[in-house]
Amino acid sequence: MRRILGALMLAMLAWINPALARVEKLTVHSPAIEGNLEGNSADRTVYVILPPSYDAAKKRRFPVVYFLHGYLATADKYMDYVPFDKALTDAGKGPQEVIVVVPDSYTKFGGSFYSNSLTVGNFEDYITRDLIGYVDGHYRTLAKRESRGLAGHSMGGYGTLRLGMKHPDLFSSLYAMNPCCLRPRPAEILLPQYEGLTPEQVLAGDFYTKGNFGIATAWSPNPGKPPFFADLATKDGKPDYEVLARWWANAPVAMASQYLPSLKAMHAIALDTGDTDFVQADVVAMHEMLNKLNVPHDWELYVGDHGNRVPARFAEKVLPFFARHLSAAPMPGRKGH
Repeated sequence: MRRILGALMLAMLAWINPALARVEKLTVHSPAIEGNLEGNSADRTVYVILPPSYDAAKKRRFPVVYFLHGYLATADKYMDYVPFDKALTDAGKGPQEVIVVVPDSYTKFGGSFYSNSLTVGNFEDYITRDLIGYVDGHYRTLAKRESRGLAGHSMGGYGTLRLGMKHPDLFSSLYAMNPCCLRPRPAEILLPQYEGLTPEQVLAGDFYTKGNFGIATAWSPNPGKPPFFADLATKDGKPDYEVLARWWANAPVAMASQYLPSLKAMHAIALDTGDTDFVQADVVAMHEMLNKLNVPHDWELYVGDHGNRVPARFAEKVLPFFARHLSAAPMPGRKGH
């Protein structure tokens, strides 16, 4: 009854003030995630934030921005963290006419890293195949790369660069907010004390403990090695360079030269990081690599830490970035761009 009353209230508000963005919470089933060894659900929560004119302009189609959340978080948490609907309604320069899609990629050990893995599930395929197919099939989208953008924060910023490089046929513009995990991890920082831990100990562990196993299950899956079904990057207290090679191959700084044509095919790329952000060195390294490869991109080092400016910057920086670079349907009586 409470959900019905809430839906009626939202409908009344939209009728009274059509210049409000509208939020829909969905469950999208992903065949790509089925059968993973961790038991992560293939039924994924997805939020779709519809722009103010979506309900009024019944024949209009809209660009789409997919926003990927960070590590140890969920789509639910990011909906509380970033006021996507408010940003679409009054993002400083009037209503933003774009659909925003926020999918959930939480896994047993905190996040999928938007990668394909027998252990975690094929979350790369989920985003690029199952989710885009669902959204384009159920909403009035402009279903072309020129009208499709990808953004994300932290692990989601990593996913933005990863998926953008690998799928230039799907995305034309990328905005990575405080992206993590961009550089190959030095062997010297690997911690052998992770060896021998049980799943229960990992789940009770700190951020870095969970992160080590999150990366291992995403980037070095091993279906013959329970209970984690993954290889760690240390063995008998020493770096395992065969595993490390697999981890390094997933670092966007290392990937960039291999995917140079994809990067240069982008209409626009943006990176940012805070001046006290713990991932700053990674983001600077990616910025320098893009410069080295002559890949045009926007870059900003702002006053802030890893997360305190994200809600404001989504409205002030991210949405205007996509408004400039995504191809939109022409308004009546006006030419499109």
